[in-house]
Amino acid sequence: MLTHLMMRELPSLAGPGASFWTTGADHILSIAWCETCACYLHPAVPLCPQCFASPVPRAVAGTATVVAASTNHHAWLPGHTPPYVVAIVELDAAPAVRLTTNLIDCPTADDYLGLAVEVRFIQHEDIWLPCFAPRPSAARVAVADPLPLPRRVPPAVTRVDKYEDRVAITGIGQSALGRKLERGAAALTIDACRAALDDAGLCIADIDGLCAYPGSDGLPGISQGGVRMLEAALGIQPLWHCGAHEVAGQTGNLQTAMLAVAAGLCRHVLCFTSFAQAQRPSALARQSGRITGELAWQLPYGAASPANWIALYASHYLHRFGVKREALASIAIAARQHAARNPLALYQAPLSLDDYLGARMIAWPFGLYDCDVPCDGAMAVVISSRRASVDLRQPAISVEAVGSHITEHQSWDQGPLSQQRNVFGPAAHLWSRTAMRASDVDVALLYDGFTFNVFSWLEGLGFCAPGEAAQFIADGARIGPGGALPLNPHGGQLAAGRSNGYGNVLEAVTQLRHQAGARQVANARVAVVSSGGGIPAGCMLLRND
Repeated sequence: MLTHLMMRELPSLAGPGASFWTTGADHILSIAWCETCACYLHPAVPLCPQCFASPVPRAVAGTATVVAASTNHHAWLPGHTPPYVVAIVELDAAPAVRLTTNLIDCPTADDYLGLAVEVRFIQHEDIWLPCFAPRPSAARVAVADPLPLPRRVPPAVTRVDKYEDRVAITGIGQSALGRKLERGAAALTIDACRAALDDAGLCIADIDGLCAYPGSDGLPGISQGGVRMLEAALGIQPLWHCGAHEVAGQTGNLQTAMLAVAAGLCRHVLCFTSFAQAQRPSALARQSGRITGELAWQLPYGAASPANWIALYASHYLHRFGVKREALASIAIAARQHAARNPLALYQAPLSLDDYLGARMIAWPFGLYDCDVPCDGAMAVVISSRRASVDLRQPAISVEAVGSHITEHQSWDQGPLSQQRNVFGPAAHLWSRTAMRASDVDVALLYDGFTFNVFSWLEGLGFCAPGEAAQFIADGARIGPGGALPLNPHGGQLAAGRSNGYGNVLEAVTQLRHQAGARQVANARVAVVSSGGGIPAGCMLLRND
């Protein structure tokens, strides 16, 4: 047992996982076990989802194999001095169980996959964190195919009467965007909403629905302006409203609004989000002292950001498919090429491969240019009844299909690691609701919080097979200006600025209206939009008529 006195974010012992954090005092690694179903349940849950029995702690051997690893170079949290290695290990005694952890006593390297490791407990107050160190033999095992690829959902029969056919996108708007605008989220949100109303040719009295992401309470770095704020500021008295975080990706509230409109609850729903340069993750963790919920399994190991969590998937993918990190550079370089044609993009200067490789590392394999650009701003979209969209200011953009099916365990470390979570289910759901296919898409607006997100969406949506994204992108010409599949013509979040995915929706509408100016994709009629850099996620297929 090792003792470490530096302050860390520590998990609460009030939940069902208490034994996982305390049995290390006796040099025992324990995992929640359902005796009825004879299966391990990790992260620990109050009841077995199969039989609803209460799990009990069960001791397991502390040997494991590294199946994903990322050397973190950014100072996210106190008690974690970079560089340090965040990893996912698979227990030898319970192959279905994977733990997020730290690797200790390891030489600096970029590829730890296949390393045979054993548990080392590090004490912090009354918590014994299970960390892992190389076994004395320093053995490695093959991990070329340690996990099954995500299962594609068999397509269902395309529905004749789809709710998508009863709605349209009729207005878009955004506030000023910038790195440090020094304006509050409420003011930016009002600017974006008024711009969307003006774009649609609607007035405040026309709006009978409000839908916010993520809602009034917001999340650090995401939003402080929700339904209550906007109703008070603009005097809207909606027949229906919603503000939620657990939707199909950051733009999932648009799907929620579509359902409300299609059901006849309202005619015009104003959907909106605001965003701000992110606060330190420790601020979120310390709001209630000890950490509870999903973050309790991540933050104690310094895995404090999606940069850490998604880097683990990227590390597994690169190792498994023999892809070099330079393949990710093509996404970042293409984003800058597109952004040069977008006067509103925050970063328009060209990016070279040398620039990319020379930038500081954040969490391997992600460097600075693999990460989206934090900024302040707000964006809004009007979802209208198809019948009510006929005489508005802009041509209505039709919704061909949406995808939101959850087919994977909603966890950052359980289940397949070869693609970002929750991509294949929504993608298959999307294609099950339309006769169109990937070959019909003229422009792709794919979520790019990190370059690797684009790899996953390209493969999940069927533009290429699993493991072939690097070959599909090649030197970036295919996805660049004038390519066969223009990707994020506005520069995406990597260059135009982080927008909770709303920037992709606004760009899709602009492209389908043929109003994109110098960056216009010729004859664009069909656009696919994805949202979500992790869990949950969703996608939409839009068309002009």
